[in-house]
Amino acid sequence: MKENHEYKKATIADIDELVRTRIIVLRAANKLSNDVDMSLVEKESYEYYKSALETGEHIAYLVYDNGAFIGAGGVSFYQVMPTYHNPTGKKAYIMNMYTAPEYRRQRIALHTLDLLVKDAKEQGVLQISLEATDMGRPLYERYGFVKMEDEVELKV
Repeated sequence: MKENHEYKKATIADIDELVRTRIIVLRAANKLSNDVDMSLVEKESYEYYKSALETGEHIAYLVYDNGAFIGAGGVSFYQVMPTYHNPTGKKAYIMNMYTAPEYRRQRIALHTLDLLVKDAKEQGVLQISLEATDMGRPLYERYGFVKMEDEVELKV
């Protein structure tokens, strides 16, 4: 990690930058061209950040190299019913992990992930999940994330 990489915990003042980077991440993860209309996603992301940053339901980090955006990551917190394996019911979902292509393989995503996991632990979270791209999966597996075989999902 270079000393000039700044890992900034985002505040409500960073909402425009968060929305901008969210769209960058979604375009990259979904292989979307710049001509795909993301205006509704931008609007809804703005509303999400406005609410979730205020309540503490979301923490995000923006990563810069001499003031230029090079990476991001976020974690959302939510509550489910308590279970035997998670008696508090607190869970976290890591999302929006991104490193600019020319900065990859420099441990930026690893450091961002460390910050997010630390924040989740400080909130008392016992279970953290994420959706991995093929590119990101090796990092998450090395970190200790395991593929869950018992969950199913219905898209409605």
